[in-house]
Amino acid sequence: MNNAICGMMDPHNEPVFGYLPNSPERINLLNELKRQSNVEIEIPLIIAGKEVRTGNVGKVVMPHNHGHVLATYYKAGEKEVAMAIEAAMSVKEEWMTMSWVERSAIFFKIADLLAKKYRYTINAATMLGQSKNAYQAEIDAVCESIDFLRYNTFFASQIYNQQPKSDSAAMNRLEYRPLEGFVFAISPFNFTAIGTNLCTAPALMGNTVVWKPATTSLLSNYYLMKIYEEAGLPGGVINFIPGAGSTIGNVVLGNKHLAGIHFTGGTSTFNSLWKKVGENLDNYVSYPKLVGETGGKDFVMVHPSAEPLEVATALIRGAFEYQGQKCSAASRAYLPKSLWTKIKEHLARMLGEIKVGDVNDLGNFVNAVIDESSFNFIMSYIEKAKNTKDAEIIFGGKGDKTKGYFIEPTIIQAFDPYFITMEEEIFGPVLTIYVYEDDKFEETLKIVDQTSPYALTGAIFAKDRRVLSHMCRALRYSAGNFYYNDKPTGAVVGLQPFGGARKSGTNDKAGGYMNLTRWTSPRTIKETFLPAIDYKYAYMY
Repeated sequence: MNNAICGMMDPHNEPVFGYLPNSPERINLLNELKRQSNVEIEIPLIIAGKEVRTGNVGKVVMPHNHGHVLATYYKAGEKEVAMAIEAAMSVKEEWMTMSWVERSAIFFKIADLLAKKYRYTINAATMLGQSKNAYQAEIDAVCESIDFLRYNTFFASQIYNQQPKSDSAAMNRLEYRPLEGFVFAISPFNFTAIGTNLCTAPALMGNTVVWKPATTSLLSNYYLMKIYEEAGLPGGVINFIPGAGSTIGNVVLGNKHLAGIHFTGGTSTFNSLWKKVGENLDNYVSYPKLVGETGGKDFVMVHPSAEPLEVATALIRGAFEYQGQKCSAASRAYLPKSLWTKIKEHLARMLGEIKVGDVNDLGNFVNAVIDESSFNFIMSYIEKAKNTKDAEIIFGGKGDKTKGYFIEPTIIQAFDPYFITMEEEIFGPVLTIYVYEDDKFEETLKIVDQTSPYALTGAIFAKDRRVLSHMCRALRYSAGNFYYNDKPTGAVVGLQPFGGARKSGTNDKAGGYMNLTRWTSPRTIKETFLPAIDYKYAYMY
């Protein structure tokens, strides 16, 4: 029996490949893009380690070339959802009693497979299926996924080592039990790494998982699932069930063994899940733990002392990387009138250089939005800006869905700080700017805090340290991830644990130890060496 106390290595963040012209990684990636573009695969359900095919199928297409089919996928019905729950429950005892070191070894191997053997596979699948450029795919599908896997194992070792003190009369310890039941993981389309974390974080802590991936990220998520299997993850620990959210949700939320939900997606969807869980509370074995990261209407607040070029660069990157389809994307900005002309000049120059198009051209900064529904939704907000006196479009504003779902990077100037595009989440390449009078800085700070129901990310720009500190205090509850003189995107696992409050979620900080503790149900164990033999205390004699 191996009773060694294993010390997990202090993790490092996975280096980001540059994909420079003529570099080996660029050549390998382009070859893999070509290979995947020339095949059409099948994506079955994977339940208890076995492939399952149903009579209900759908298609996976390229958002930037929606006539090109990448895969046919099978959709779960109520029968298959019940099978997935049964599989998760049947393997639970074996998985939870496996040494956490042995479980960790599996996730370390997944990280190594992603870093080496399947780096280009998962990158290309994310680029083609989710329309990400090479850099955005690299930092997400590969690097962030690897970081989640490596850092979470390290955090788990720290959690398990957190033990109460004992004394000469008794020994105390904490047992970090997994939850009593299964965890339902619901992942979004926009980050492959989120699919990784939503499943593997609970599994690392001894839970078994039923995973519903987003339909529009199925290609990369399916490859992830196959990598889990290759790394030795036992069948049934994570069960992969694509399909309609309503069909899957009704069965899962009605099952008495539901112990937790790990969710990233829209606020309205999370609210609906929470309500349905509330309606079923009397049916559950225990109170399910709900962990959710939802929407954002993320801000950039600029003080007159800021540097215009730094602000403009942060706005371009923060608003338009991955077409603004990030929960953390810069969506509203408040700029002082004294800096507006210079910032606008820099924005115009950069937008004039940006290329929009297919992911296969690595020179394209902006690609397609995810699907037609998203395209129509985003364009509806642009039309609202075109048809009002309260705002005007100063850059971009055009969209074309003939071949792919392309929308120009668009900047709206709002003359009313409460104009609809300053308040509502759009989830696309649209940034709204409000220019305030310099002497109304304090008033504008209050507007930033009170405008949106969300509180995910936010950035402030100023040179004066006293001003930065003041802004940070004034916007204390406005963002769960807060940035000084930087764009409000790009949180790194282990360095900036991610999550927001208000209508942005439960703020359980993915990429930090706090998230992992949510997937445990601690038990305190006290062992008394010499039990009492008389009910009386000394003072009673």
